[in-house]
Amino acid sequence: MEPEHYKFGPYTIYQKEAFYSTDLSYAFVNLRPVLPGIFRDEPHVLVVPKREVKRFVDLTAEEATDLWISAHKIGKQLENYHKASSLTFTIQDGPQAGQTVPHVHIHIVPRKDGDFENNDEIYDAIDEKEKLKKKLDMEKERKDRSMEERAREAAEYRKHFSF
Repeated sequence: MEPEHYKFGPYTIYQKEAFYSTDLSYAFVNLRPVLPGIFRDEPHVLVVPKREVKRFVDLTAEEATDLWISAHKIGKQLENYHKASSLTFTIQDGPQAGQTVPHVHIHIVPRKDGDFENNDEIYDAIDEKEKLKKKLDMEKERKDRSMEERAREAAEYRKHFSF
């Protein structure tokens, strides 16, 4: 039986935001998607180890393996579901790498042709500090989504993804 909620650094992720779980990892929909308006449901999900670990190097071999196998499965399903042509997998390992939540996590973003003028701009969009420095116009559109919106997206994923 899954817990009522998970911890993601200092944040609580409620079961209704999560859509995938193994013994060692879970995945949930993001509060603030990187690509607002480009896809239906604005996908951008995070895959996280259940054990709170700040740095990738501190994961056990089993946790690291499970995290990436989960990301592989989820990415394949998201790409198909959103009719995307590519995926961006990003992990920011430590504060100097742009990690803003002190808990290992992999961003998975389905991509389509033309979603960014320059493909590498996605890293600025994911990196909060860099985003603030460059004052991307996109930030104006990137707003927190309500719990209801996130719960609807997670429920939709749970229905369509058979892991």
